[in-house]
Amino acid sequence: MTQDRTIIAVTGTDREEFLQGLVTNDIARARGGLAYAALLTPQGKLIADFFVKGEADRLLVDVASDVAPQLFQRLSMYKLRADVALAEADLKVSRGTGSAPAGALPDPRHTALGWRLYGAKAGDDGSDWTAIRVEHLIPEWGQELGPETYILEAHFERMGGVDFKKGCYVGQEVTARMKHKTELRKGFARVAVTGEAELGAPIMTGDKPVGTLHSRAGDRAIAWLRFDRAGEEMRAGDARVRLID
Repeated sequence: MTQDRTIIAVTGTDREEFLQGLVTNDIARARGGLAYAALLTPQGKLIADFFVKGEADRLLVDVASDVAPQLFQRLSMYKLRADVALAEADLKVSRGTGSAPAGALPDPRHTALGWRLYGAKAGDDGSDWTAIRVEHLIPEWGQELGPETYILEAHFERMGGVDFKKGCYVGQEVTARMKHKTELRKGFARVAVTGEAELGAPIMTGDKPVGTLHSRAGDRAIAWLRFDRAGEEMRAGDARVRLID
């Protein structure tokens, strides 16, 4: 399934310094490859997640199209007097898990997610992306990720989407406090599902809400859970739900 993506080109002499002070990852990782990163609110909540590709005279920001206007607006707000220009690039995204074509770059979140290629045409090799994401616990915008997401609850550290040594970025203080907690009390996890349940169904233990069921592939799914409430007898609709990891 071809993704609906928008590519924002960031140009100007201050482009690297500009993004470096805003996003969760070190922009140096985008030189010659792809960096996975996010822009957060000052309260540490997700505005958008995206890939950054470094080129000789610009940075390309690859973001889900339905959140691209918000990202463009927020980046424009932070631009101030920096020598930076933002514009939508006339590029499309192809992806696949087989042999990578010339110019393709590995998806930095996980090796199982294959490669991404930027060019004139969008494409997809037909891989079962939902099954791959569920197997490796990779949340995605519009499925699991959204405006209320805290990135550490969404495993951004494991996916290489946040760098705690890079210096300041928007939302850093909240993210750092969560990092130094002894453990997270809620977040995304893999679950086993037996029976029928709609995506988005609330997960319950008795009459207590425990979380929400998200992407499902066969008898496995990604769920958002409150770990302090998760137990053996969880249900979502008519389905039994069991925490895997």
